[in-house]
Amino acid sequence: MTPDLLKQGAQRVAERLEKTNTDTESGGREASYGRVSTPGEVDVSHGRILYLEDVSVSFDGFKAINKLSLDIAPGELRCIIGPNGAGKTTLMDIITGKTRPDEGQVFFGSTIDLLRHNEPEIAQLGIGRKFQKPTVFEHLSVFENLELALKTPKGVKASMFSKLDSAQSDRLAEVLHTIHLADSVLAQAGNLSHGQKQWLEIGMLLMQDPKLLLLDEPVAGMTDHETERTAELFLSLKGKHSLMVVEHDMGFVKTISDIVTVLCDGSVLAQGTLDQVQADERVIEVYLGR
Repeated sequence: MTPDLLKQGAQRVAERLEKTNTDTESGGREASYGRVSTPGEVDVSHGRILYLEDVSVSFDGFKAINKLSLDIAPGELRCIIGPNGAGKTTLMDIITGKTRPDEGQVFFGSTIDLLRHNEPEIAQLGIGRKFQKPTVFEHLSVFENLELALKTPKGVKASMFSKLDSAQSDRLAEVLHTIHLADSVLAQAGNLSHGQKQWLEIGMLLMQDPKLLLLDEPVAGMTDHETERTAELFLSLKGKHSLMVVEHDMGFVKTISDIVTVLCDGSVLAQGTLDQVQADERVIEVYLGR
């Protein structure tokens, strides 16, 4: 895309940001936020958006996941905690198609068998994943990073001559507000703080309209203020998206999560509110300590 077109696009977004501030109490957020637009619509009529049953996977004889069963409701914010080596990352790898289990079932909604799809297909179905270290295009602006994440043709010609339409501009403006970067739309991504880079990458995922977000240690390395803002961000996404958050910061987990799942040795050790799992003797023994 040429500099002139980028400048024009950024200006349109800035104008829509002003409009968004005055439209509604909720900032003009549309009720259709997070809609999947690809074939294979996610069926959540049975009250579950993610379902795993008796999933196991071994690496060179080591059972990383062992008969694990887990389910998440639409719009739920679930935290996954546990000691190092408990299987948290492998669980996310299985859901996103990076790792194939030896046995078990993994369904997205009632009808989509994730084990029949590869990583790109799973992303297109509406599952977005964020790794611990932020991955953004540091030499591009916040606006350009979010624009690149739009579900649009990525060929050279399309990129050079494309312009944001009204719906895309509204979407980008909405995401900028959501990730607390509305005042940094033209800032170079490489100049952002660590926390802001994390928010930008989450924003790039949101531009893909995911139904389910997998977030790996999102507040690691953040300041206290950034951690608080990230909690606000996640709570604002709850209900519009389903979130699975792997985290070690118990203060952050307490702020955002209704249900906490504790993994140990590749299977579910305990599940409930944070207070309930913190009082569980097994959890204290293997993870929290005395």
